[in-house]
Parts: sequence; C-alpha cells; structure tokens
Amino acid sequence: MDRQSWILAEAQRHGRVSVDALADELGVSTHTIRRDINVLCEQSKLRRLHGGAEYIDGSANMPYGARAVLHAAAKQNIAREAARHVPNGSTVFISIGTTPAFVASALSDKESLTVVTNNLNAAMAVSEASGNRVIVPGGVLRLPDRDILNQASIDLFSAYRADIGIYGVGGIDRDGSLLDFYEEEVRIRQAIRANARLSMLVADKTKFGRRAAAVGGSLSEADLLVIDEVPGADFAPLLEDLPGRLVVAQKEWQAQ
Repeated sequence: MDRQSWILAEAQRHGRVSVDALADELGVSTHTIRRDINVLCEQSKLRRLHGGAEYIDGSANMPYGARAVLHAAAKQNIAREAARHVPNGSTVFISIGTTPAFVASALSDKESLTVVTNNLNAAMAVSEASGNRVIVPGGVLRLPDRDILNQASIDLFSAYRADIGIYGVGGIDRDGSLLDFYEEEVRIRQAIRANARLSMLVADKTKFGRRAAAVGGSLSEADLLVIDEVPGADFAPLLEDLPGRLVVAQKEWQAQ
C-alpha cells in the first residue's frame, strides 16, 4: 500500500488524522504529509482540519457551503464554457448543485432569458439582470442547500420545453451511470434532460468515480458534456463514445 492509500485508510478507520502523528508513524516530514493530504483533499477524499484532515464519506454529500468553495476554479472554468452555449433569449433549465449555480452566475451578461430552476442560488444569480424571467416551484426550501426537491419541481420541469437544460450530478460510475444522493434529484435531472432541446451535463473531474446511492440516466444521454479536465484512464472508454459532445474547459480558460 502506498503512503497516500495508507493515510486514507487511517482516516477512514479513525474518522480523522493528524499531520504530526502521521509523520511520526511513517517516518517522513510533516511537509510530505501535508502534500499527501492536499492531494487527497483535491480528490475529495479528505477534508482539511487544523493540524490534519477528516475522512469524507463518499456515499454522503458535503454541506453546500463546503461544496461551493471546493474546486471553485474548476467550476468557474466549466461555467464560463457552458455559458458560451446559451444564446440571448433562451429558455434555460438549471438543476440544483454548486456547478449549475456557477453556470447561472456566468450567465450574467445574457439578455432576456427565461430560467426555470429549483435551485434558489441559481435563481438569485440570474435575477440580477432585470430583463430575465425566473420561474421556481413552490414548496419547502431545503437548507442549507437552498433548493426545492419535491413533486412540484418535477412537474415544473415537465411543464416547460427549454432550449437548453443544464444539470449537474452527484457522481459518475465507471459504467457511465449517473449517481445522486436522493431519488428526487435523479427524477428532476431526468425531467430536465427529457424536456430540453439540448441537454448539458456540467461536472468537474472529481465527480468521475464518486459514489452516491441513487442511480438514473447515463453519461451518454447528454447532448453536451462540459468538464474541467479529462479524468483518469479508467473513464477513457466512456469519453471516447462522446465524439463532438465532450468539451474540456480547462485549457482554454486557464490560458486566458
């Protein structure tokens, strides 16, 4: 077992790990341990704590505030690229999740949009432009995510026909299955895709291989897949099946 795998196993066993204790146990410098922890945090396997890190349960989602700042640069790159595919005057579906909310913020210079969303963060972002029309479902707001997951949300997306449906995902399995944390998330995502003329999945690299319990839909069903970086070789066959539909935003936007 390599060092990072050992650190991850210890964090999973004990819930959290200390930099100093790991350095003593492994006989390496604290700098080396911090570097390993940084890599594991970037992979969404650990979460930084003062003096160490804690294990992230891959089958449970992180709080919204933590997700909003995690991989923020990658999500901004994805959002800028996704916004390029949204013409003025479009009707746009936007799902829940932090990456779709980043896309909503990137639409700030678009005009006369009709936005249908159950993501209040996205609704507030696109409402900054007075010429936009924003449609949201009724029901109880889920906190702290600030979204609505109910039958009214499913019915809302089914009652409109969008030019573009933008949706995120909790995780992408090795066979291309799309995973989420609640059944309602899956059903809403499927309604968005089914009722949009062009469906756009936005996902950063860490979603590939990430676990979640609810399953529905496939990577291959998206008309456009916008990612920040090509994932590992395990997912190469999946991406090869998306000719002309895969957009990697990282290189273009980081070069500017």
